[in-house]
Amino acid sequence: MNVLVVGGGKVGYYLAETLLEHGHKPFVIETDKEICRKIANNLDIPVINGDGTTPEALESAGVEHCNAFVSVTGQDQVNLIACQLAKKRYGVGRTVARVNNPKNLQVMKRLGVDIPVSSTDSIARLIEREIDVATIKRLLSINRGEATISEVEIPKKYSHDGTVLMDFNLPNECVIVSITRDDTLIIPRGNTPILSGDKLIIICRNEYLHQLLHALHIE
Repeated sequence: MNVLVVGGGKVGYYLAETLLEHGHKPFVIETDKEICRKIANNLDIPVINGDGTTPEALESAGVEHCNAFVSVTGQDQVNLIACQLAKKRYGVGRTVARVNNPKNLQVMKRLGVDIPVSSTDSIARLIEREIDVATIKRLLSINRGEATISEVEIPKKYSHDGTVLMDFNLPNECVIVSITRDDTLIIPRGNTPILSGDKLIIICRNEYLHQLLHALHIE
């Protein structure tokens, strides 16, 4: 999943590092050149030195290819404007804004931010939980949220239609429990094919969910 992060301070750095560890592709926009250099050197990810509230910086960072947009600067107004621009001008499906003043939470929601977050430690987890709602439907958390039972829907025009399960390089931390196909329940084996429109019930550690999507070629 491509995630554009505006703000490369402590929160932005932590967020980019966490997303990277979980198999995502973070891109960062930051106004301070020294911070940009530090992020690029330490995390080896694309970093744009610019203003995240300008089309120039957003386009340089590839905003049109992002699945999610997160603004975590220390200024609520900047975070709001950046999210509005990403959503209204570039059609980003999910926007997340850090809210430094909790009184601004409701204002952010009314003005179009999908997920305003006042607790910075929750941002990475919120992205993991909220972004891929069209693909992953989380049914039940296990062991205090360490793992999840989820439903994954295979696209109707699936590029790997008919490929058998053993031919997918699935993460060891994920198990496909069942497949529902045309109202029929299938207990899968290695030679079971995955078809367009299938619904898979999986048990997976949360940090491996996106690796699973990547392995199934449905990111």
